[in-house]
Amino acid sequence: MSLRLFIAMAVAVAVSGCATVKPWQRGTLARDDMQLVTAPLQASLDDHIYFSKEASSGGRGFGGGGCGCN
Repeated sequence: MSLRLFIAMAVAVAVSGCATVKPWQRGTLARDDMQLVTAPLQASLDDHIYFSKEASSGGRGFGGGGCGCN
């Protein structure tokens, strides 16, 4: 019984994450203040510094500078 409940809840969560954007909402979502990255050049430079220090790409989400002190 609990396995079926877990599967049903997992499916409900997966389905509820889907969202469609209406044509009249696209103008609002395209504004500069609605973007995740507001300064693409600065984000690119930051990414280069982070993956150079971490010796791998995607180092933005991890703490520390590669020295092992965390």
